[in-house]
Amino acid sequence: MIPELRRRIGFEIELMAPPGVSRRTLALDLAGRCGGSVRPVWHHDSEPSLVPGLGRFLHLTQGFEVRRPDGTPLCTLVDDITLMRGLDPRAPAIPGWFRVLTDDTRLLRLLSARCDAGTTLPRVLEPAAELWGTTVERHGDIYRLNDAAGATIALASPAGGERERPCEIITPPLSAGHHTELSFLLGVARGLGFTVPHEAAVHLHVDGGPFREAPALANLIRLFAHWREPLRTLLATNPACRRLAPLPAPLVDAVAGAPTITELRQAAQTGQITKFYDVNLTQVLTDTPPLRDTVEIRILPGAIDADEIVHRAALVELLLDRCLDPTPIPSGPASPDALLEMAAETLVQGQ
Repeated sequence: MIPELRRRIGFEIELMAPPGVSRRTLALDLAGRCGGSVRPVWHHDSEPSLVPGLGRFLHLTQGFEVRRPDGTPLCTLVDDITLMRGLDPRAPAIPGWFRVLTDDTRLLRLLSARCDAGTTLPRVLEPAAELWGTTVERHGDIYRLNDAAGATIALASPAGGERERPCEIITPPLSAGHHTELSFLLGVARGLGFTVPHEAAVHLHVDGGPFREAPALANLIRLFAHWREPLRTLLATNPACRRLAPLPAPLVDAVAGAPTITELRQAAQTGQITKFYDVNLTQVLTDTPPLRDTVEIRILPGAIDADEIVHRAALVELLLDRCLDPTPIPSGPASPDALLEMAAETLVQGQ
């Protein structure tokens, strides 16, 4: 029996296309099946830099937004640079696949707004060049945009190494019919030969509003800190998944008592929290309007089957319900069986 999910949830599901197939292939197939449309979009991310003194490059890679006939979003398909196993790094870029690189987040946002993800490599930087009153220079396969003083603003280069194959399916927030929606998306992907990558994960975005209250947020921190290993065992977290980590010590120390929301935010700042933990709390630990008001659960394993994803999401829902109980979550006994008992008690109380 497939449980019905009760929360509004957005899903991020990491897949890998077979050789000769890309996320564009999946986008076009999905749109064709539902009578919808496809629009090229930019995906923002970063990668290590080979330039001395520059820790990382920020980049834009090509993604595809799929919409239904009525214009509502079905999903967005983007690259994920953590997916690497099985790709040939020496493979030349397929014509039409490229990326844009810069070293400043403000420039990245400006380039994203001005440059067209659906254009060609030789032309992609031209709208930005008009802003600076300069021209784009070509150096082999690389296109460079400099300002009038010669400082580099951005580079555009072919996206080789089979980077068209990684595919993260991002759904809009789903309030109902979670299993039906996922079954459609993943069924089409399976039919095209997509598989679960070695490093894959599934992420759940749930409404962050309830966790802006200090007792609920403190319990969420206790759950992912004190019960980290049982939680990862129960959900079968992929040990090869990257960009996961235990919550920072200052934040964990803060929930030993009954912290206020201000104290939790201060502890998060001290711990230099980012999104790359087992649970992403950055959107609820800010007093400014969040970009996306969600809590992101990042430790579900990769999957291409809707049943697996929904069953694990249902367990997460019960544990989140327990976090909303103001009674502090205990620190132990921290075992998978005790965690299941916690979920079962929450289910009984909710009936």
